[in-house]
Amino acid sequence: MAVVGAGGARSAREHALAVLRIRGAAFAVALLPTAAAVVLLTAVSTGHLGGSWAGLRLPAVLLAGVVAIAGAAVTVVIARARTASAPAVPVAESSAPELYRMVRELAGRLDVPVPSAIALTPDCDCWLEEPGRSGSAPPVLVIGSPFLWWMRISELRALLAPVVAGTGPAAHPDIAAARRFVRALDAAAVHPRIGRLARMLLRAAGGHAAEMERLVAAAAAGRAQGVDHGLRMLAQEQVGLAYAGWDRLLTRVALPAWRTGRWPSRLDVGVVSALTELSRRDRMAEGFASRLGERPACDLLEEPGAIDEQVSLLAAELFYGAPAPGGPGWSPVDWPAYPREVVDRIWRTESARLFSALDATEGPEPAERAPSVVPAERYGAPGHRAALGAGSPGREGRAHGGGRGPGRGSTLERVLDRLADEESRGMIAARITAEAARAERRPPPPPPGTAGLIPDATGDSAPLGLPAPAVRGAGELLADHVVAAVCCAAVDSGSGAPGLDWLDGPALLIEGERRADLRQPALALAEEGDGAPLRGWLTAAGIPTDAPVRLG
Repeated sequence: MAVVGAGGARSAREHALAVLRIRGAAFAVALLPTAAAVVLLTAVSTGHLGGSWAGLRLPAVLLAGVVAIAGAAVTVVIARARTASAPAVPVAESSAPELYRMVRELAGRLDVPVPSAIALTPDCDCWLEEPGRSGSAPPVLVIGSPFLWWMRISELRALLAPVVAGTGPAAHPDIAAARRFVRALDAAAVHPRIGRLARMLLRAAGGHAAEMERLVAAAAAGRAQGVDHGLRMLAQEQVGLAYAGWDRLLTRVALPAWRTGRWPSRLDVGVVSALTELSRRDRMAEGFASRLGERPACDLLEEPGAIDEQVSLLAAELFYGAPAPGGPGWSPVDWPAYPREVVDRIWRTESARLFSALDATEGPEPAERAPSVVPAERYGAPGHRAALGAGSPGREGRAHGGGRGPGRGSTLERVLDRLADEESRGMIAARITAEAARAERRPPPPPPGTAGLIPDATGDSAPLGLPAPAVRGAGELLADHVVAAVCCAAVDSGSGAPGLDWLDGPALLIEGERRADLRQPALALAEEGDGAPLRGWLTAAGIPTDAPVRLG
């Protein structure tokens, strides 16, 4: 059985042997003092060396022993060091017999070993997860879950062909040994005692290892050319489309839910909805309709819904963070409940923060009129409920409703009046910015066993390539809170309802239609103090400015 194709195989093997020679050279250096001690002892005992050389026997033996022990310890640490496996949801053959059958047939056509198992990852990528320490078993095939829900079966098969072809090189003894050595060095590079030595060896072997992998990938791609060649380009187009939809769904739809402690339990179904909506907006629906008439790849799973739920929870933990130890856990939310349980809650939280800022920047009232709404608590931690109006006697109290003096209630009229003044607007924006920064400062820690795999979400990028959220200025943040207050007022007055836009996330629906024209009037008020555009918008939408806004 051929494992790697033609010249590429020979070249890849040559680079693998170069890596193994570096490993052998490291062993030789470690054994050099022992060899020198043996030569010295032999020479002295046979009379070839004498005099002062005899006095060096004991130091040579001691040095050889120390170096041998240190070398053995280093070898054990490197041999046991293992990079953490990429988090994925294992798929048993009993839960996806058709998928396993397709992969076996694909491996047979490519004349390569069959992957030992299949797993799904909440990312738009496919790869072979390397086997365990022994390296005796073929690697695990990891498939990006959005591909299964968006791609057709024939497209998925074409996409997986070059990946499955990589099991051939993985079974080659020299290439497998070189990979194990490089992976061990990579894992040991962070060790506090031997990290420097591991990094030095990694630098020496890195060039050969990189070239070996490049040649292996080229050989695998060449071997897969004869399998579904006509579908290869179409499959690659779907990869880019799925990635775009997945990215939009995570940043616009899933992230707002994660911040409230809820995790959408059908993210992959959401990908299909998002991309279908994208095709409708881009007037590509006719072509997509004919393609979507074919059998989707998720039909290869016995229970797609159960698998989607597992992957969706893993996505929440990877992209946002696991629940804090000892705290409340994640709470799932399905798509029909998303507007009510996520969108409305976000609006109420931000409205409470806005009116709390208004209270804090106004002069004191008599004790009997003290504001009853406390600043919104942190809602970034999974499972944590925002403490809106804690301690208030009821919904009317939380809404700053009855019994309050004019201009001190939670009404849109109060917002319009206060933000018209430049000094007040600046103080309110500064307070909201500070409160929002405290609420969104840091997500919970990553799940155990993923250290090093998941970048800190407070850095330049988020996990698994999720883009870092755009930094909002004080005016933009204030406008967001004004929008939230208007949305709450629309819902309370019966004029509107919370909704979900598959590409843009939380949305306000008025008479069943999404209103995307609220942002500019809110910005005019928040940045310039001009309330006329927003007043006109409210009048046209039938939303009163003097009715109390419910904040909890």
